Amino acid sequence: MPRKKVLLVDDVEPFLEMEKALFNEDEFEIRLARDGYDCLRSIMESRPELIFMDLFMPRMGGLECCRIIKADRDLKTIPVVMVTASGYESDYESCREAGCDEVMPKPVTRYQVQAMARRMLGLRVRYEERAHVRLLVSYGSNNEFPLTDYSINLSTGGLFLETEALLSVGTRIQAEFVLPHDSSCIRCNAKIAWINSSYYQSNPQLAVGMGVQFLDLGLDHLEAIRTFVRTQNLVPAW
Repeated sequence: MPRKKVLLVDDVEPFLEMEKALFNEDEFEIRLARDGYDCLRSIMESRPELIFMDLFMPRMGGLECCRIIKADRDLKTIPVVMVTASGYESDYESCREAGCDEVMPKPVTRYQVQAMARRMLGLRVRYEERAHVRLLVSYGSNNEFPLTDYSINLSTGGLFLETEALLSVGTRIQAEFVLPHDSSCIRCNAKIAWINSSYYQSNPQLAVGMGVQFLDLGLDHLEAIRTFVRTQNLVPAW
């Protein structure tokens, strides 16, 4: 299934990268723009299916850019979600008058962004069987596992690792842990899918740490995790 093209527009580089990290790269193709002019140029190069745009930016802000998009016969059907730290109702009203499809207050969480994206794109909200469980996870690279931390939750797709030693999104690792119900030793390649830092919380309900995505679980290990998770209390994937 082709990935959905999403354009993120923000003049603050750290926020732009953090917002990018909120998306699953297997489902979404993310492009970045730094202001309204950059946004319009990016649209011409590769038409996105959804735009998340900051309200206040230099050169051309979100309101002017949105008006241009919505006044164009060919572009007006692209959903535009304005993202702002403003708490003024007048700013929200200005966004609506400019033609924005939705307005989201900053800071945004991973759940909020993905739920909004799925709703705007007509995608089904995905839920995954996930269990709260503290497992000692060893991880590293080249078949060496020098790092150890505890998980907070686990699913067949990955786990959340509570740690202050955050790795960059996209970093490839090898992970190893033991399931308590049958002593199955799970070892697989994985990658850091997203981070929850003290500076920017993708999910305020979780501690500081990293979302780890499994890449090559064998069928036996996949079934072992699924069986274990189903014996625990289940929570939504978000």
